[in-house]
Amino acid sequence: MNTVLFVEVLVTMAVIMDPVGNVPIFASVTRRLTPAARNRAAALAVVTATFIIAIFAAAGQRILAYLDVSLSALQGAGGLLLLLVALVLLTGSADGEGNDAHDPDDHVAVAMVPLGTPLLAGPGAIVATIVFVNRADGVSDHVAVAGGAALVLVAVFLAMRFAGLLMRVLRRSGVLLLSRVAGLLLAAIAVQMLADAVIEFARQV
Repeated sequence: MNTVLFVEVLVTMAVIMDPVGNVPIFASVTRRLTPAARNRAAALAVVTATFIIAIFAAAGQRILAYLDVSLSALQGAGGLLLLLVALVLLTGSADGEGNDAHDPDDHVAVAMVPLGTPLLAGPGAIVATIVFVNRADGVSDHVAVAGGAALVLVAVFLAMRFAGLLMRVLRRSGVLLLSRVAGLLLAAIAVQMLADAVIEFARQV
């Protein structure tokens, strides 16, 4: 296995997916779920991210070329989607008042969007995956890319799986405060993604 490439993939994907930094966001968007549903959401989010990354690793450039979609357009779309989620967190419209917090299907929607994508398997992770796969030459390089990405996804799952400890310590009032902070951070991430997309579009003109 190409150790240098493995370390490069590991560091790059860890910075993009940010297992520790995403814990407050995960805790915020899953605060209405039961502990069991929260654990299922963590697992499903990682499975969703893995599925998307695998698809783009196998045929990312061909998919975008077929749809005539640029990477900057993909980044802009991801930014808009994250901004919508951030606004929900900031305005408190998803605080759970009057909603069924024990709906067994709640974790499915939350896990797929926004957790699985675009938070984990967002434009940054997709672009990085495409770049690393294009650089890979031979079986050992492909194993290094897959191994680095897989290790980061395991770290993401463990961080989300034990986010419940944070929620028990903070209690409801603390989690509500955390949701506002997470919403602000998520909004900043979304605006940065949109800004990067606009800059890239401007360069293409």
